[in-house]
Amino acid sequence: MPSSPRIIGQFGGHTPGALILAFGAIHGNEPAGVRALEEVFRLLEYHAVNDPGFDFQGKIVGVLGNRWAYAAQKRFIEKDLNRQWTPENIARISGVDPMNLHAEDREIGELLNVIKEEVDASRPEALILLDLHTTSAGGGIFSLPAQDEASLRLAKELAAPVVLGLADGIQGTLLHFAADRAFSEIQAMPKYVMGVAFEAGQHNDPESVNRSVAVLVNCLRATGCIDPEALRTSDENLLNDYAAALPKVTRLRYAHTIRPIDQFRMRPGYVNFQPIQRSEHLADDVRGPIYAPDNGLILMPLYQNQGSDGFFIVQEMFV
Repeated sequence: MPSSPRIIGQFGGHTPGALILAFGAIHGNEPAGVRALEEVFRLLEYHAVNDPGFDFQGKIVGVLGNRWAYAAQKRFIEKDLNRQWTPENIARISGVDPMNLHAEDREIGELLNVIKEEVDASRPEALILLDLHTTSAGGGIFSLPAQDEASLRLAKELAAPVVLGLADGIQGTLLHFAADRAFSEIQAMPKYVMGVAFEAGQHNDPESVNRSVAVLVNCLRATGCIDPEALRTSDENLLNDYAAALPKVTRLRYAHTIRPIDQFRMRPGYVNFQPIQRSEHLADDVRGPIYAPDNGLILMPLYQNQGSDGFFIVQEMFV
């Protein structure tokens, strides 16, 4: 069993409020979210002791997503954990002792138990699932809301570019789980459930941690857990400066799904939000060259061995 505990940290106030479940390392080779959560809990503990005016409402819990893959520094062990949150899979796993499950099924089982226990204990009116990620390519940060208006409003409050419709190109993510409200056996179902994923930059970029810290703090402000002026740090300036050069809102136009037998190879040098042209030679697989089907901006070009998404194409929306 990996030595890393499932709960990275938790912090709660004396008055009711939103329950934020913030996940790091749903993909085990993405450590920035875990490091950011550790830093945010240090900030919260420091201000609780040293700032007499500091007030916190509700609760935030940091959750380590894929413990086995995180220990192995791999995206996943047998299957992508962020493609397993389907209603069918949840129904199959719910109620089964995680010790009787294997690999990512066990991870899902344990995470379902964490979600149920935290919601039943807090009985919040609002539950926020914040999923912290990084990408194998550099060049861009963005947030992905679940497909409801409340999640979209929250995503816009995080001060990062928003990508719409990406959930249409993939299935079984934690965002789908939030949208489906597939919380079995929870006694006190929250009135509001919001889900947002945040992509903080390249896996090994130290600033991916700083940007994740800023988004976590922005989430605490947006949900009323802390005062809008609380926890001001240089991290939010870094986030704002980085986001300023990126499109504010984009929408998915194309998703290129791959399988291991395809032997997919992205051509080198692409970064998130890089403009591409129709018929541009983007990648190769066993069938030959892969050309862009449309003009747009490339997103999450794959530069790692594991993964089922070769790349996405989005187009800027002017709002």
